[in-house]
Amino acid sequence: MESEAALVGRWRKLLTCYNTIACDLDRALQDAHGLTMSEFETLDRLAEAANCDKRRMQDLASGMYLSQSALSRTVARLEKAGLVHRALCESDRRGVFVKITEAGRRRHTEARETHMAILATHLAEADASPA
Repeated sequence: MESEAALVGRWRKLLTCYNTIACDLDRALQDAHGLTMSEFETLDRLAEAANCDKRRMQDLASGMYLSQSALSRTVARLEKAGLVHRALCESDRRGVFVKITEAGRRRHTEARETHMAILATHLAEADASPA
């Protein structure tokens, strides 16, 4: 079993790697596409569900790093920009569905290239650095 110091060291390295990538993603996506990392991630998950007409907010939140309230604020910004549409569930008025719009798909497609380039650069560096 690893020593406590080694485990803490690995944890801190992981956090540093994540924070570096997240900051670079946020900056690049905002500068080039007017999206935050959370907005892109939300669009990305909605775009992945291509054969699904819409996704419940609760289901979307369960697979993301955002709290339900943070996701709700993110979706509100995306809706204001015309990139997603929200609708109440017909059978359960407490449920909210989110659907990506055509404008959202276009913005996602444009931003995906930037997202992948940042990930490829940073994750290649992370793989190359000693443990």
